[in-house]
Amino acid sequence: MSTRTVLHEADITRALTRISHEILESNRGPDDLILLGIPTRGVTLAHRIGALVSQFSGVDVPVGSLDVTMYRDDLSQHPTRAPHPTQIPEGGVDGKVVVLVDDVLYSGRSIRAALDALQDIGRPAVVRLATLVDRGHRELPIRPDFVGKNLPSARDERVNVRLTEVDGAESVTIEDGGAVE
Repeated sequence: MSTRTVLHEADITRALTRISHEILESNRGPDDLILLGIPTRGVTLAHRIGALVSQFSGVDVPVGSLDVTMYRDDLSQHPTRAPHPTQIPEGGVDGKVVVLVDDVLYSGRSIRAALDALQDIGRPAVVRLATLVDRGHRELPIRPDFVGKNLPSARDERVNVRLTEVDGAESVTIEDGGAVE
């Protein structure tokens, strides 16, 4: 099995900085903005983007997490998924611009589950999607608004995102054999 590194720490930092600027530009500032990360690494990325958006705008942007485990349509294939806590910032999502943040966008099924979970929590004015890596192969009509890196890959390859806070290392790699979202 071969593995190649496609993003190093500096590349990830640059991508998140660009995404943060794009979010601010798209929203015309930080007003009514909430970032919700999808566990596990999406939460870490949401916190990083939130810190950058706050740094650039001078306004603290609320960051939370949105567990999608019980909304997934593949639980029968992956029954051992452990739920993570959903943490919605004070004030909720009603009427807000919610940016869902995930590490890798593949089939789109995690994002569909996130939209279902979000619907049970409230009614945002707008929902946008930020992802560090878009690897293609969509099974649903879902497209990210903010992308760190478009990374065409084969279905049998696996894209691994490693973040210091979770994994003790920082990189994005592609490994031959076995695709997972």
